[in-house]
Amino acid sequence: MKVLAAMSGGVDSAVAAARAVDAGYEVTGVHLALSRNPQTYRSGARGCCTIEDARDARRAADVIGIPFYVWDLAERFHTEVVDDFVAEYAAGRTPNPCLRCNEKIKFAAVLDKAVALGFDAVVTGHHARLGADRRLRRSVDPAKDQSYVLAVLSRRQLDRAIFPLGGSTKAHVRAEAADRGLAVADKPDSHDICFVADGDTPGFLAGRLGAEPGPIVDADSGEVLGAHAGAYRFTVGQRRGLRLDRPAPDGRRRYVLSITPVSNTVTVGPAEALAVSTVSGERPVWTDSARPPAGPVECEVQLRAHGDPVPAVVSLSGGGLTARLRRPVRGVAPGQAVVAYRPDPGGDIVLGSATISAAKPAGW
Repeated sequence: MKVLAAMSGGVDSAVAAARAVDAGYEVTGVHLALSRNPQTYRSGARGCCTIEDARDARRAADVIGIPFYVWDLAERFHTEVVDDFVAEYAAGRTPNPCLRCNEKIKFAAVLDKAVALGFDAVVTGHHARLGADRRLRRSVDPAKDQSYVLAVLSRRQLDRAIFPLGGSTKAHVRAEAADRGLAVADKPDSHDICFVADGDTPGFLAGRLGAEPGPIVDADSGEVLGAHAGAYRFTVGQRRGLRLDRPAPDGRRRYVLSITPVSNTVTVGPAEALAVSTVSGERPVWTDSARPPAGPVECEVQLRAHGDPVPAVVSLSGGGLTARLRRPVRGVAPGQAVVAYRPDPGGDIVLGSATISAAKPAGW
């Protein structure tokens, strides 16, 4: 079986490729060049998709003993991920670019090209499990589980995916890399957003969207409390950076409750006003079976990349997904994903996902 190993230049993808060789697959390594100008992306310990990463991936492929290529997907990455990121913020939402990259680049562009070239599957270093039943499950390492950002994948894509690391902890992966003589064994994990070179997301957005002054308004009284330089600088649940002219009458802290791009308004209020009990999602993907469920499903949902699971009832209708939460949750931001899981002793099973489009307050 011929497989393509996506090698980012990190320890996870290197060990995943090596394990695929051990499993008897005919493995070819590929590194994705995603930046139009690699010098503008992060480097060193905070990096991802940099020139350094390409070199590290090549060295790992040499040690493993597999062919290695670099695929230039910079234009598609810019359109599908970077431009989407900016557009989502401009629309008052808070996107997850890693989730979009998995959906549009690693398991659309790469998988389609791999299949066209005669490969049977794509191997990645994601920490998630695909068992004999091909169901997507959480990793055994809760701190590194990436099933949330893989929940956008279709059944067809998952059937051509291999995740060799889901049954191992990150500590085990690093130890194995060292035993194999891979120089990336101690390489720090990448984090934050690879295409925001200095980590300043508001500054990155300002450079593309410009200054857009607008009011910060109290949710209860409608009173204008201050001003902002761009609503894209805020996300639902945010407390810092508001710089309001006066405190709340009761002295409590205020949080961002909503963002209205049409009027360029940021609405703020007390923490309890953040609590929501119903979450709506668009563009649902049901990965657990070929057909989506006909009725409501009792399950758990995760509403942000590192959020805790919440008991809920999920239903699909009218091309959307609705999750009715069994307990209120604060700080649910449109643009993030709602991912449904079925608790299972062998690892929680991903049922499906959708992009959060709205959330209704508790008691609505």
